[in-house]
Amino acid sequence: MELREMGYFLAASQTLHFTRAAALCGVTQPTLTRGIQKLEKELGGPLFVREGGSTHLTALGRMVQPRIEEIVARSRSVRKQAALHLRLQGSDLRLGIMCSLGPARFGPLLGRFRDAQPGIDLSLADATPDRLAELLLQGELDAALMVQPEAFHERLKPEPLYAERFLVACAPGHPFAQRKAIAMRDMDGQTYLSRINCEHRDVLGSHLTAAGARLVHACRSEREDWIQCLVAAGMGVCFLPEFSAVQAGLVLRPVEDAPLARQVCLVTVAGRRWSGPLARFVEALRRTRFTTPAANDQPHAPRALFR
Repeated sequence: MELREMGYFLAASQTLHFTRAAALCGVTQPTLTRGIQKLEKELGGPLFVREGGSTHLTALGRMVQPRIEEIVARSRSVRKQAALHLRLQGSDLRLGIMCSLGPARFGPLLGRFRDAQPGIDLSLADATPDRLAELLLQGELDAALMVQPEAFHERLKPEPLYAERFLVACAPGHPFAQRKAIAMRDMDGQTYLSRINCEHRDVLGSHLTAAGARLVHACRSEREDWIQCLVAAGMGVCFLPEFSAVQAGLVLRPVEDAPLARQVCLVTVAGRRWSGPLARFVEALRRTRFTTPAANDQPHAPRALFR
């Protein structure tokens, strides 16, 4: 059964007059009559009885009327939702955020994006790089903001956004806070708070080993906020990506002999067609100019990402 024919039937069942029903549907009466006859043939019996100037539904017509009304209503609802989606109203953007990526740079961006595209329902998934890659490939995410020390999966397409330095975080009362920069060898004997989800942990460890620095591990946690809070409380120090600091009171210092950095990327699945919301988001990102501070600059507040 075609929706057009079902629409003819509903118009005729409401008006009980084929000429008026045809006018409601915007077709000629012969066209409406042929459509209803085709529907009757598919259903195996007459839907209307026309006696002189009177028209009424048959028992079969009365039986199928509510079911056809339901089918047509659902179809209209689906079409309406599709139209809203194409106009970016009631559509969604599923964005993955690497768990060690701080909100300092992307918080303002997402807020401004929401203001510019109020019809887009934004959902954020926080996970490790491996998990984000898995969700992308499974189609559970539209895109992800992430870092990958090794090569990305062959089906993933990274678009570099900006480089982010690794700094040493300490409390205001720590000796490091009185210096403009530190060396890797200065980490020897330091009480260290380990960020378990740090994707550059092995790289940082190799630099410490090369400098002959051995850390005293005091605490490990997957919770970035907890590690930062403990550092600010004076429990120890940690390596922290430049724009990941969210805890008040942290002091950040660059490492002069190992200016390590990570490349933050927008990652999508190569060859996969982008949704309208994702296309708008990528367009906004590409209009954004991300800047990386000079190696000896003090960490600063990120610039506005939308203009």
